[in-house]
Amino acid sequence: MATKQQFMKLKEVAEATKLSRSSIYLGVKNGTFPKPLKLSERRIAFRMDDIDSWMNSRREV
Repeated sequence: MATKQQFMKLKEVAEATKLSRSSIYLGVKNGTFPKPLKLSERRIAFRMDDIDSWMNSRREV
């Protein structure tokens, strides 16, 4: 049985990670933060699983 994919808006990611929008975009550019998915020409979202994994990996540091 397939599970439903959960997505987060940029604002939700910023609140969950306590990072600014610019820090998130810089991390994406540098390859240190999960890349967003392009849902439409003007809309992006992040996979919740990717953000959870990133946050868990940061706790181990």
